[in-house]
Amino acid sequence: MIAESFAEGDSVIHRLNPKIKIVFAAVFSIVVAVSGNFTTLTAALAASVLMVAAARLNTLEVLKRLSVLLGFIILIWLVMPFTFEGPALFCIGPLCPTRPGILLSAQISLKSFAILTAFMALVATMTIPTLGHALSQMGLPDKLVLLFLITYRYIFVIEQEHQRLLRAMRIRGFKPGTNLHTYQSYAYLIGMLFVRSSIRGERVYKAMKCRGFSGKFHTVRSFSADKSNLIFSFVMTAVIVFLIGCDLWKNMN
Repeated sequence: MIAESFAEGDSVIHRLNPKIKIVFAAVFSIVVAVSGNFTTLTAALAASVLMVAAARLNTLEVLKRLSVLLGFIILIWLVMPFTFEGPALFCIGPLCPTRPGILLSAQISLKSFAILTAFMALVATMTIPTLGHALSQMGLPDKLVLLFLITYRYIFVIEQEHQRLLRAMRIRGFKPGTNLHTYQSYAYLIGMLFVRSSIRGERVYKAMKCRGFSGKFHTVRSFSADKSNLIFSFVMTAVIVFLIGCDLWKNMN
């Protein structure tokens, strides 16, 4: 199963209405993504860190997930400053990083960390079924929600089939290498995985139809808005207005 360690908690962020968290996570991400002002981006990153602190997420787990993004950021810093056109700041042999390249790399880094941190605080603090039901109540088409939930549920079944086929290959003496036999074996593995997934999908569909499935998952849980949700909405609205204001003020000057 996909680890949902951030969804386990009882902080203020965890108790918020999922629909409100989804809306503000999306709006916050859009504002950060279109901004090019370092003051705005720094403030957005600070706001994201505060949201993580309010959610009381495990610091090591947060850093572990950010480390996945770090590899992409390092690649950007290794390439973009030396390939982006503009005046060079200094030269080390044939390598001459440009000022626009460095600024753009810094902007991408701040945006990426701010958005990912905000999503960890707002979206990762709810379970996948809760996220699906919240999206359904927000008006997302039922077929998309159903596809999302079914994919989450049965991706692990497909992984189990994959591991079972790999074990069967190893029992028969298969040892991977850089040869035609290995490539053919992996091609057969992928083909058999598709076949078994299709057969399993047909069985699941028939089982759901026998149980009266009408194309929509129902839940007895309702998402209500209390005082804490109103306070969070006010604070997040103020933060987003502040970020937009900083960006507009910088552009006008």
